[in-house]
Amino acid sequence: MSKILIIAEHLDGKLNSSTARCVTCAKQIGADSIDVLVLAADPAGIAAEAAAIDGVSNVLTVARAENAHALAAIYAPQIAAAAKNGYTHLLAPSTTFGKDVLPRAAALLGIAQVSDISAVEGAHTFKRPIYAGNAIVTVEAPAGQILAGTVRTASYAAAGAGGHAPVQPLTLDVALPSHTRFVELSSGKSDRPDLQSASKVVSGGRALGSADAFKVIYALADKLGAAVGASRAAVDAGYVPSDLQVGQTGKIIAPELYIAVGISGAIQHLTGIKDAGTIVAINKDAEAPIFEIADYGLVGDLFALVPELTAAVG
Repeated sequence: MSKILIIAEHLDGKLNSSTARCVTCAKQIGADSIDVLVLAADPAGIAAEAAAIDGVSNVLTVARAENAHALAAIYAPQIAAAAKNGYTHLLAPSTTFGKDVLPRAAALLGIAQVSDISAVEGAHTFKRPIYAGNAIVTVEAPAGQILAGTVRTASYAAAGAGGHAPVQPLTLDVALPSHTRFVELSSGKSDRPDLQSASKVVSGGRALGSADAFKVIYALADKLGAAVGASRAAVDAGYVPSDLQVGQTGKIIAPELYIAVGISGAIQHLTGIKDAGTIVAINKDAEAPIFEIADYGLVGDLFALVPELTAAVG
């Protein structure tokens, strides 16, 4: 019998879609029960969103003032305590949040972690990428203990709505550490879709040449209603902030449409987009590696092609 606990990722009172993707993974494991744990100062709204996900059995909430901000040092002891309530699996998204909090919880439970689960072979057997996505390895975890794993969200579609799971408050007798405290969260504000959950993404590379030149990327993205991304080279050059970076050391995404502009296609970047639906590449170098995986390719000057494409979009 598999009983799975998923750690909800949320921000500003809203549930991240990565949680619903974890539910899809949990379904493939063949869980008899899929519970979602919401840690927050006021979990009501987040819990209601989680309860509406198809396949969720129960939503467990822990309302504590210390949970107002997602600090791994604060969350981990609570997660570890909750996981001991008969759960066989403990899952979190393989996002910045999940990669921060789950290893701490696993350590407190005295277990190893399976990272970046991309396919389910069995209740304790999974596939995950290694070597920057160049190889896929099958790993098997011990069946006699809780399995902690981060889910590669780009590999799973989000579970749909239609659920009516009960919401239950959970009381945990856990002493929380005081050595970590929240100071400030600084993030760029944008009216564009979130990069990690957007269905369309337009990314620019070092070939743009400057931060000002990125306006052609923003113009096309706005016309398409798309999020904006960038290669590591463009980020390192200072053209855009680091939160737009796509790739192995940035964000792993799986949009329905990905347009790569002036991006050569280093393996680290391709790792971040390999699960995209349709890939369009625009580059003046016909031999650029990006064209090897692109569904459609345009060879030419991006400063001529992108404005033409933008003007052609209705």
